[in-house]
Amino acid sequence: MVMKPDAHSALIVVDVQNGFCNGGGLAVADGEAVVPVINALAAAFDNVVLTQDWHPAGHLSFASSHAGKQPFETTTLAYGEQVLWPDHCVQGTQDAALHPDLAIPHAQLIIRKGYHREIDSYSAFMEADGQTPTGLTGYLQLRGITGVYVCGLATDFCVAYTALDARAAGFEVTVIEDACRAIDMNGSLAAAWQQMVAAGVGRMWSVDITTSADHLAQADQPRSG
Repeated sequence: MVMKPDAHSALIVVDVQNGFCNGGGLAVADGEAVVPVINALAAAFDNVVLTQDWHPAGHLSFASSHAGKQPFETTTLAYGEQVLWPDHCVQGTQDAALHPDLAIPHAQLIIRKGYHREIDSYSAFMEADGQTPTGLTGYLQLRGITGVYVCGLATDFCVAYTALDARAAGFEVTVIEDACRAIDMNGSLAAAWQQMVAAGVGRMWSVDITTSADHLAQADQPRSG
């Protein structure tokens, strides 16, 4: 069923940055393929929020900050288990910049996350300690948003955490599958979907969302019967 987002819906575009695309510090396979999909998708939404991973140099989620540790190993930090990543999306670098082909001029807000050196932050709503909010919940509530649609990079980490925290905050949540790509490390993608579905997160494809222009074009088509 094709639907048109209303004024109470928002699109959250997660971390479509150079660092997660080809050649980036933490490249997600085929990550840049989401860009044209998201550009087209965003045209259907009056309300768009972008997120941006924004780490200081020496962030504690970087393997390089832990002697003897390699990327994709884990360690225990004050808030629990942490995957250690290659250095990526360091503040002010090209790696941290939004992908140059991302074209959503009507986006109203950019949420930067992961800028506290001691805490990672996958979610657009809450840092990894589960106690430090980004302020996005209040922003959306004050704007009268009740439903959020999530897309971007990567499905099994920042997209999933954003979707789960959005549900916990009381929003209706849908992940747009073809506008995401995953890291899929040790079964992380299947585990993320299991958690999201259990929490009531919906799944759909970008073709199921239409712009007003699409509606007009469809209305102009001759109807059979």
